[in-house]
Amino acid sequence: MAIDLITKAEYKAYAGINSTNQDIEIDFLIPKVSALVKSYCRRSFVDYLDEVKTEVFQGGFKELLLKETPVTQILSVYYSEDYGQTYTKLVKFTDWVQTGDSVLSINPSGFKELINGYKVNYFAGYEEIPAELKLAVLDLVTYYRKNDMSVHSTKAPGTNNVQIEYISTTTLPAHIRRILDLYAADYT
Repeated sequence: MAIDLITKAEYKAYAGINSTNQDIEIDFLIPKVSALVKSYCRRSFVDYLDEVKTEVFQGGFKELLLKETPVTQILSVYYSEDYGQTYTKLVKFTDWVQTGDSVLSINPSGFKELINGYKVNYFAGYEEIPAELKLAVLDLVTYYRKNDMSVHSTKAPGTNNVQIEYISTTTLPAHIRRILDLYAADYT
């Protein structure tokens, strides 16, 4: 499931668009830009707010760091000694406890290293996208609408000369990148 980070109505209000002339372009860009932001940040922000996210871990650590954040609820933690063919439920506050966006083992030696040894089911995401992140997504849609990364040619009035401009940047605009970097997951 892929949920867009902004709506067409939000974008049109932000861009001051009152007509339906650009609706096709906006409808095309919003899911693409949402996917780009999710890919860049390595998290979905809203996709697992109401849908269970399941992650499998190998163990070998005291803590299991969950990919989707912020974690709103950990439903269950399981372990498997047969490479993930069958799982046994671990008990909260006896075997594990939630600490922020991770699962912490109560066992002093941590989660024993097992291939496909641990499975965590949880909910995570924002009820409402943070304002600065939403602004970055809105700006990114505008960036792709206005600067379509193609060859632009302009002809000065009253002349026969045509000037061709090649846009050759491979990075996001700095003001957008700064905001996205604040929300990018870092698994190191």
